[in-house]
Amino acid sequence: MESRPHSVVTELHLVGLEEVGRKWQRLLGVGILMVVLGMIAIGASVFVTLATMVFVGCLMLFGGILQTIHAIAMRSWSGFFIDLLAGVLYMVVGFVIVAHPGATAVALTLIIAVLFMLGGIFRIVTALAVGYQNRIWLILHGVINLLLGFMIWHDWPLSGLWVIGLFIGIDMLFNGWSLIMLGFTAKKLTTGQ
Repeated sequence: MESRPHSVVTELHLVGLEEVGRKWQRLLGVGILMVVLGMIAIGASVFVTLATMVFVGCLMLFGGILQTIHAIAMRSWSGFFIDLLAGVLYMVVGFVIVAHPGATAVALTLIIAVLFMLGGIFRIVTALAVGYQNRIWLILHGVINLLLGFMIWHDWPLSGLWVIGLFIGIDMLFNGWSLIMLGFTAKKLTTGQ
């Protein structure tokens, strides 16, 4: 009975493997492009941070406009005022973000620093309070989160201009390397090497 779920998992794992193997060059190409874009984002982290804030602000502004139009069109509905208030709030916040992307990034970075520190403390306390195997990894994760949060906070508000762009660049870089490795693995699986 235990072997059946294993075979189902194995079968699910193999779904599309042949397709992936045939298109390993595409994975490799996208991975290389992601690595290059990630390096550019890391090098231009201030620009990426501000561009991200403007993009998020535009999305909120557009979403607020749509929700406000929807509320006005459905004004006989009992949720009209809540819908209208939410739409107006989205528009105002979106406008403020677009008008002041630097200040928004600085505020958001402070929140990120606090979350890193709180998450680090929580992981360390949990690892020390709950005795289980390999808790050293949770302690290490907590220490790294705590150090990252402290480093961001220590350099704040200046860090607010580059942290978000740096994080986006690092994410793109690792995503790219993952795709490159997947492409090489797919090539090996299909060629039998």
